[in-house]
Amino acid sequence: MDITNNQTEIMGIIKDEFTFNHEIYAEKFYTFTLEVPRLSGTYDDIKVMISERLIMDGEYKTGDSIVVSGQFRSYNNNEAGSNRLVLTVFAKDIMHCSAEVKNPNRLYLNGYICKPPVYRTTPFGREITDLLLAVNRSYNKSDYIPVIAWGRNARYAKNLSVGENVRIWGRIQSRNYQKRVSEDEVITKTAYEVSINRLELVTPETSDEDTGIGESAFDRREAAAVEAVSTAVVEE
Repeated sequence: MDITNNQTEIMGIIKDEFTFNHEIYAEKFYTFTLEVPRLSGTYDDIKVMISERLIMDGEYKTGDSIVVSGQFRSYNNNEAGSNRLVLTVFAKDIMHCSAEVKNPNRLYLNGYICKPPVYRTTPFGREITDLLLAVNRSYNKSDYIPVIAWGRNARYAKNLSVGENVRIWGRIQSRNYQKRVSEDEVITKTAYEVSINRLELVTPETSDEDTGIGESAFDRREAAAVEAVSTAVVEE
């Protein structure tokens, strides 16, 4: 199920070095930051976790422009005696990207409302609803993803009930905030969330309609490879 109900594809520039995170069943995993452009000209710094088996050829380095496909996952990290929800893109595939894509930050989730929605308005009168979405994956695990709906989607989302199944399409965004850790020290931290472009309630009639993010850059690469082979055969 988790192949279709949690999909993301992001394109950007590798911002820092690959850092060892953990090892499981003799497979090492690393994290790095991908700088993903917004239409406004600013950037989202998105954390990516990746297996050594996807980067062991050593072709990827800081400053490279790449595309990553995978899933947006969460896990609890015990920090200073308290649990903190950590969000990261778990990479399923990676490749270099030589040209800009129309939408460099795409995400699709099919999950369940697991906390009552929180509706609010900004000082400028913009409507916002905060949701927490539980997205199931294999081995009886779930990812808990904070989601923000805006405008008419916020008005609709505020009436959703805990346990209802929804599909959302949007993008991953990062924002920096200040946290006071002592009387004399304030540190800057980064929070991650999903900004909704489209939201719909899943009903028994539509439960089999997992459309996902649509065609990916990796789909286009495979199609181009097949076309090249077909052309070569014809020419022979």
